[in-house]
Amino acid sequence: MKFVLGIDGGGTSCRAALATAEGVVVGRAKSGAANIRTDLTGARSNIVDAARQAFIAAGQDPELIPQTPAILGLAGANVGTYRQQLEAVLPFSTSRVETDAEIALEGAVGSGDGAMAILGTGTAYMARKDGKSRAIGGWGFQVGDQGSGARIGRDLLEQTLLAHDGVRQASPLTDSMMAVFRNNPEDVVEFTTNAKPGDFGGFAPKVFEHAQKGDMVANWILDKAVADVEASLGALELAAGAPLCLLGGLAPLYAPRLSARYRALLKEPLDDALGGAVQMAARLFARTEAAR
Repeated sequence: MKFVLGIDGGGTSCRAALATAEGVVVGRAKSGAANIRTDLTGARSNIVDAARQAFIAAGQDPELIPQTPAILGLAGANVGTYRQQLEAVLPFSTSRVETDAEIALEGAVGSGDGAMAILGTGTAYMARKDGKSRAIGGWGFQVGDQGSGARIGRDLLEQTLLAHDGVRQASPLTDSMMAVFRNNPEDVVEFTTNAKPGDFGGFAPKVFEHAQKGDMVANWILDKAVADVEASLGALELAAGAPLCLLGGLAPLYAPRLSARYRALLKEPLDDALGGAVQMAARLFARTEAAR
């Protein structure tokens, strides 16, 4: 075994890292969304594309893909049989699909105790205590992902239409959103017909930007989102002194909005989710090779 692959796939993008058997990354690449529950076929395509590009970035031949084992941490892997379906059609020598939370925790705190929250297009939480892991959330946009970018974007569109109808007071944020849709509420509705979580999540940074300017609708949305995040953190029953790491694109935007209780626990992650996948791959596959 010459290389291992670590792959981190979510509702917005898929990242791949090619590493030596010792876990030293030699090439990285990024492609489109890889949530296997919302689009299994598209996720597979983007996973393979990211892997190929990682080989190219490392100056290696992508023809080595069938000889390379991979750990994949993917959104949607915690429900149904999507994990098994994908493992059956991937081109790697060995494919082990984990949840995105599992590789995120590995990257954030290593093999010890601690907790992490993924705050991105979706949300997921996991804590490890006395060697045992517990996951919360990650149930998807329709019935979960509270506090996620997708939910924030969805709430923004709802509040924008309520402001348009005069149900609630408009703000610079809702006015700017109506302008995005040519001031036509029907266009907002049409957008939602085929929009995926990542499409909704694309509006989340706009909410944080307007909240910093004191926009009342933006702050209402974020107050609700922060309450949802803290409710999930509370359910993890974090041990005193155990590190809490925030991961995902919205993590730096959320950190200053958390209450003092959780800000006191925040630690910089040892690595990101992709790094967690790489280290897991190096550890597990190197061990397998050594046992042969």
